[in-house]
Amino acid sequence: MLVGVCPAYLPNIHYMAWLVSQKKVLLITDKPYQKQTFRNRTEIYGPNGKLKLTIPIVHTKTKHRQLDKSVAIHYENDWQKNHWKSLETAYRSSPFFEFYEDDFHPFYHQKFEKLMNFNICLIKKILSLLDAPVSLHENIKAINEFTDLIIAKNKFKKENPRYQQVFQSKHGFINNLSVLDLLFNLGPQSLEYLVQFKN
Repeated sequence: MLVGVCPAYLPNIHYMAWLVSQKKVLLITDKPYQKQTFRNRTEIYGPNGKLKLTIPIVHTKTKHRQLDKSVAIHYENDWQKNHWKSLETAYRSSPFFEFYEDDFHPFYHQKFEKLMNFNICLIKKILSLLDAPVSLHENIKAINEFTDLIIAKNKFKKENPRYQQVFQSKHGFINNLSVLDLLFNLGPQSLEYLVQFKN
């Protein structure tokens, strides 16, 4: 059975744990775009605690909501430079930032027109780095769609199994951040962590 989910920006650990538990997943891009979701936002662990990063989008003046696949990224402000600087500040001292740095650097120095294309390319890169055997599909009808994973206001009661985070001694363990927090701190052990994690 093919299940579907909307592509998220640098998905959180709950999202990625679900994703790697699937053999085949449909990335859904033909739904109306919704605000207050992880389509264009993620959360990382900065020096002052949880830090939200948001990709600005181009808003259209129409009565009908845009479809996800048609939403364009806004480049008037240099959000790429700001996001990359935030990632460096947050994770430069983590055990595996330098190991993965060259994999993510290009995403913040080349322009993608559409938000969904950017998200999908990032998700494919992350799955490749995790060495996760998940087959992704687009433009196919999904039988089931998991919408809970993409809605930002949803609060997951279950806490992730703890791992060492860069600023944990300052602010304690922060739950369910972007999978980059996991990847930069656990490196090659990240897939094992996600496989063992139960949503």
